[in-house]
Amino acid sequence: MNARFDEIWVYLAASPLLGLTLTLLAYQGAVHVNKRCHGHPLANPVLLAVATLVSLLWLTDTPYGTYFDGAQFVHFLLGPATVALAIPLYAQLDRLKRLAIPLLGALLVGSLTAALSAVAIGGILGASKATLLSLAPKSVTTPIAMGIAERIGGLPSLTAVLVITTGVIGAIGARYIYRALHIDDDSVRGFALGIAAHGIGTARAFQDSEQMGAFAALAMGLNGLTTALLLPVLIPWLLLG
Repeated sequence: MNARFDEIWVYLAASPLLGLTLTLLAYQGAVHVNKRCHGHPLANPVLLAVATLVSLLWLTDTPYGTYFDGAQFVHFLLGPATVALAIPLYAQLDRLKRLAIPLLGALLVGSLTAALSAVAIGGILGASKATLLSLAPKSVTTPIAMGIAERIGGLPSLTAVLVITTGVIGAIGARYIYRALHIDDDSVRGFALGIAAHGIGTARAFQDSEQMGAFAALAMGLNGLTTALLLPVLIPWLLLG
């Protein structure tokens, strides 16, 4: 029976669409579990899907490159999906105009805090220079974060892991933080989540309300731009200092 299964797996692994199929099935299963748990933050679909895929690749001894040959199609769709977030954001245009100045202030403070606090904590714990540079863009959406890490001398692959971890933690913990701080405004909740937890946090925000998701999408995009502009200037100076 095991030999037969191994033969089937070897045959399927030869197809580049295997990674795509596994990714879609894992995420669909994770969404089902999340619904059964009534949307509990600990049953985050991204976390469950990643855990499932990692376990499967480890158990079958499948190289990541083989998996990514098919999963790259999902990676490609990140771009169009991000652009599509402008649609719900446009519906909030009037409110955005009224909150423009407070949002810009929150953006600047949030972007700097997310990057510099990570570098400071890593430095205190004795992390290497390459690790610190990889930590700095951990609150930016993955494609931008990897580009920033490469530019400032970090490790893009490590940054990708840190970004996903940050997003999952933010999506899980945000509800409890908002409750503790008595933050009820969806625009405030969404903007904070988008800065701190990028795309995964934005997806979580859309589960609560369209307004919260729209402001999270705005914060995610602006934080990526702000971090890309500021980090190459600030981080080398801080490390040298």
